[in-house]
Amino acid sequence: MKSSAVPLSPSSSSLSFTRRVAALAFGLSLVAMSAAHSAQAAPLKIGMTFQELNNPYFVTMQKALNDAAASTGATVVVTDAHHDVSKQVSDVEDMLQKKIDILLVNPTDSTGIQSAVMSAKKAGVVVVAVDANANGPVDSFVGSKNYDAGVMACDYLAKSIGGSGEVAILDGIPVVPILERVRGCKAALAKAPGVKLVDTQNGKQERATALSVTENMIQAHPNLKGVFSVNDGGSMGALSAIESSGKDIKLTSVDGAPEAIAAIQKPNSKFVETSAQFPADQVRIALGIALAKKWGANVPKAIPVDVKMIDKSNAKGFSW
Repeated sequence: MKSSAVPLSPSSSSLSFTRRVAALAFGLSLVAMSAAHSAQAAPLKIGMTFQELNNPYFVTMQKALNDAAASTGATVVVTDAHHDVSKQVSDVEDMLQKKIDILLVNPTDSTGIQSAVMSAKKAGVVVVAVDANANGPVDSFVGSKNYDAGVMACDYLAKSIGGSGEVAILDGIPVVPILERVRGCKAALAKAPGVKLVDTQNGKQERATALSVTENMIQAHPNLKGVFSVNDGGSMGALSAIESSGKDIKLTSVDGAPEAIAAIQKPNSKFVETSAQFPADQVRIALGIALAKKWGANVPKAIPVDVKMIDKSNAKGFSW
């Protein structure tokens, strides 16, 4: 058993308060694990259920989880709900049969997953929600400041079109992080009196759907000047529609995905900004908090993780 924490590599020039707390929590939890190791008959078993794994954001999160868990000697069980809450509940029940000690839950439906959370707690499992919160007796929630991400992206969008013109929102699946991004976006746009929100449509956070939806919005609103996408997956479809239209329509988004970062750096790109999240940091924090709780520490009910504005000026070299 290793007794030193895995360093949380900073994603920016200085560590935020939440990341310093995470590093401390992870370090203390590992010290506690070392002290308790002699009484532990088998390595800890960590389960994580993802809403989807067909997304670079969650793939990055899974890799960080595997790396961090390996440093503790723990084993990991991962499942993909494919955005089906019934499957996700069933997956958690299967994990409980496998006697997991910790459940990290990335819910596809915050309300629908409640029964699984309750079952896990009844079984004595530590439960931490990641990226999106879950209803029920979770021990802690670690997620991005999604409202701030929406504010950041849409404030940038309004300024990029000169503070005047028609804009649209490319919405997504109605889970809390997406709802918060849209709420933040609308709050930012409300502070730009010359900007008019003319359309909001659901691109389902998928490239193909977002492409078709954005084409329809451009056709319905010939004076459209800007689009906010709730995630980078959808934004890539929106970008294709914008480029095909030949119009000067600015695009902002949320995530900081590799494709988006590359698109922002292209000459004369219509993709001008993404509010970057830090998926690897989120899951490291969540695991550190879960381990600390497992070994008797009091942990905060929620840890919000900062987002960062990425545009052409700082996109080079940025990665999750």
